[in-house]
Amino acid sequence: MKLLFNSYFMKKDKLLFGIIRLGMGWVFLWSFLDKMFGWGFATPADQAWIAGGSPTTGFLTYGTKGPFADIFQSLAGNPIVDWLFMLGLLGIGVALILGIGVKVAGYAGVLMFALMYLAGFIPPEHNPFFDEHVLNALILLMLVYVDAGMYLGLGKKWQKQTLVKKYPWLA
Repeated sequence: MKLLFNSYFMKKDKLLFGIIRLGMGWVFLWSFLDKMFGWGFATPADQAWIAGGSPTTGFLTYGTKGPFADIFQSLAGNPIVDWLFMLGLLGIGVALILGIGVKVAGYAGVLMFALMYLAGFIPPEHNPFFDEHVLNALILLMLVYVDAGMYLGLGKKWQKQTLVKKYPWLA
């Protein structure tokens, strides 16, 4: 009975982990697409990256607070920072959606959320310790821990690749 019980819930857990991974991937990919094309959600069309806007200027100039604000504000509009930010959003989003490179994408996403947390550190206005950046970072760590690329994704095929077998951190 216990085996049947665990088997039933494990199938549901795998499905849930896959759905959460897809959702987190969409969060990153959507941010990339909106900043790239300026679809008017967070980024107006005239400030899109393809229209010559900087994807980091708005947040790093006006959204930073606290003891680290000067550091982050000095990075606003820097083309290298723009490229790293956009490549990070795209890479993390695509990797999570496809279920490949979930370890790398998960840890990179944790780094990105940690930097955003520090950029707005005052501490957060609604909760002094725990905000959505911390929660999203924990979700990404969970996805890495449960090997979520194996569920609803290409993770099984990806992990059979020679390069991934040689360098398991690419899984």
